Amino acid sequence: MLSKSIVLSTPSRWGITEDIPENQATLEGNALQKVRYIHERLHENCFADDTGLEVEALNGAPGVRSARYAGEAKDMRANMEKLLRDMKNADNRNARFRTVVALILDGKEYLFGGEVKGEIMRDKAGDKGFGYDPLFRPLGYGITFAEMGLDEKNRISHRGKAIRQLVNFLNQCAG
Repeated sequence: MLSKSIVLSTPSRWGITEDIPENQATLEGNALQKVRYIHERLHENCFADDTGLEVEALNGAPGVRSARYAGEAKDMRANMEKLLRDMKNADNRNARFRTVVALILDGKEYLFGGEVKGEIMRDKAGDKGFGYDPLFRPLGYGITFAEMGLDEKNRISHRGKAIRQLVNFLNQCAG
């Protein structure tokens, strides 16, 4: 998707293997905190993202705490079980996934975002994907993210939308 003049690398390739802090109150804040952390160490152009599941009946929870909803262990099975318990009696199942990508390019910060609306299922369905995918059915679809093929999910997902914005921006900059 990227211009051939753009080379991607991972933090671990540069010796950054520790957990990158993400303790801000918003997805935007976490994405910026993570990209700044990497940039301060590498002094290179870089990007980072943060993603959250926001459920209407839970006033936007788990939101920025999506990975740690059931505790600091980041146990996705426990997170899904907690979400199902918390939603047990909820009639409003509306939810959305949001991703924010933060980029530092030539010292300037940029944000890109993507979202997909849907609903929380009463039971898990599917075994693909990760995180809350078995519980989230996007609007207009009869299946959860965990039942979709990767190409279809990437085409409609929050992360796919945010990454496409990033790629388009980078390709324009690369000329």
